Amino acid sequence: MATALEKRQFWTARDLQHWPERRRARTINSLSGFKSATLVGTSDLQGHLNLSMVSSVVHLGSTPALMGMVLRPPAANSHTYANLIETQQCTFSQVNAAIYEQAHQCSARYPRETSEFDAVGLTPWTPPDLEWLSPAVEESHVRMGFTLEEEFVLPNDCRFMVCRLRWVDVPANAVAPDGYVAIGETGAVTVSGLDGYHRTHALGRLSYAKADRKLEHLTDMLQGWED
Repeated sequence: MATALEKRQFWTARDLQHWPERRRARTINSLSGFKSATLVGTSDLQGHLNLSMVSSVVHLGSTPALMGMVLRPPAANSHTYANLIETQQCTFSQVNAAIYEQAHQCSARYPRETSEFDAVGLTPWTPPDLEWLSPAVEESHVRMGFTLEEEFVLPNDCRFMVCRLRWVDVPANAVAPDGYVAIGETGAVTVSGLDGYHRTHALGRLSYAKADRKLEHLTDMLQGWED
């Protein structure tokens, strides 16, 4: 008898194209696996605050420190995109288990004059000793500020926004001696597809891979490596 994992389904691009739109979106969004769950905070120059849920944040490089995210094609209600273009600033606040339902609600389409912070019950936060317009989320444990570096138009008219890191606020007890930030220690959650949220379980840290050396394994995520 075949096990659950041995039973397979196979679809071609043509098959998927004939599916109902929402089913197709759920399936294709699930295929890339676990993704970061990030609240992106922006403001326009009139002080209207916006908070949106994004699962496309990726690391692009460390020198300079760059991250990127994909935004939907610009439309009349694309407040995150419009604010980022207008102010050249945004924040990333990682979602944790205590706020994931509020974070998910931020994907609803509120009018520009309605702040998602107010609508879902989250608190705007900016660094106290830094002039900064875009709000982060006080209830988030890992917060970062960015300026817009470059924008790329993708084949589906979505926008890939390249952002340069300007500041980071993290719990001191989540930073290992070698600089590694143990995100799992902060209670961060991941997202799969459009609506699946997951807690993480650490397996350990592995040494820098080299062809002539066996891997070493750290079970303590905060132990750190000697450089």
